[in-house]
Parts: sequence; C-alpha cells; structure tokens
Amino acid sequence: MLNIPNILTGFRLFLIPVFVVLFYLPIEWSAFAAAFVFWLAGITDILDGYLARRLNQTTPFGAFLDPVADKIMVAVSLVMIVDHYAVIWITLPAMIMICREIMISALREWMAEVGQRASIAVSWVGKIKTAMQMTALFLLIWQYNVAMEWVGFTFLYIATALTLWSMVAYLKVAWPALNQSR
Repeated sequence: MLNIPNILTGFRLFLIPVFVVLFYLPIEWSAFAAAFVFWLAGITDILDGYLARRLNQTTPFGAFLDPVADKIMVAVSLVMIVDHYAVIWITLPAMIMICREIMISALREWMAEVGQRASIAVSWVGKIKTAMQMTALFLLIWQYNVAMEWVGFTFLYIATALTLWSMVAYLKVAWPALNQSR
C-alpha cells in the first residue's frame, strides 16, 4: 500500500492546506506561491498515475485516494476563487462544477453497486474538461495581470461547458440502468 504513487497522492493532500494558507497570506508574492503549489499538486497527479502504471504499483487504496485528492483540490480552489472574486459570473461555473462532481461521484458509486461501473469510464471530454479547469484555476489563482485573468475566465467557461457536456454523456450512458423498475 505504501508506494511512490500513493506517497505522491498523500503529498498532494498535504499540499491543500499549504495552498490555502499561501493564497490568503497578506504578502505580495502569495498569489504566485499559491499558484505554484497548485501547479505542483497537478504535476504530482500526473506523476502518480504515470508511475503507478509504469512501475505496476496500482493499488485499490491508490485508485480510491487519487480521485479524492483531485476533487478536494479542485473544490477547495473553486471555493477560494469564488471568495476572491465574489461575483455571480464566477460563482455559477464553480457551483456547476462542484455539483457535477458530486452527482457523477454518486452515479459512479451507484453504477458500481449494480455492477455497471465500467460503463461510465472517463471520456476524452472529461480529460479536456480537466485540463481546461486546471489551467483556468491556475490562472485565476495567480492573477498576475488582467490578460491572464481573462484567459482564466475564458477557460473556466469552456471547462463549465465541457462539465455539462460530460455530465449529460454520463447520464445518457447510465439512463437505462437508472430507468429500470425493480
């Protein structure tokens, strides 16, 4: 259970409170430091998955903990961005993204209970959504200049559209199982 990929995932969880503290520190370089920690967490996410496959060190614990760490980091980041900007145009995409994650997590759990977990695997839309979401969050956390923020807002809305698209795709696949009468 204790292997390099799982240690990296645990490190990513450790980085979350560090990230939050850095984001709220009242010093000039706090946004850059928080963005760097967010980026580092993203790199550990890529690296732990790669190493788990490459070193043949996949474990049930890692398969459970990795998406949990990802979802916590993204949800915390979204809440912080909502707090920072405090406008509905940021709150709505964040709300949609967090609600979608809760809904799809519940759907995956239910599909696993009925033996159909494999039918709702991650799609290419989900991978692009994640890339857009992570880029948007990185840019909105750093807030280096107005142009960077506008690119971040644009990516946030692209990620929101892809979030809705992937949610509908998951629901379409799961609908026959959800619609069965017992």
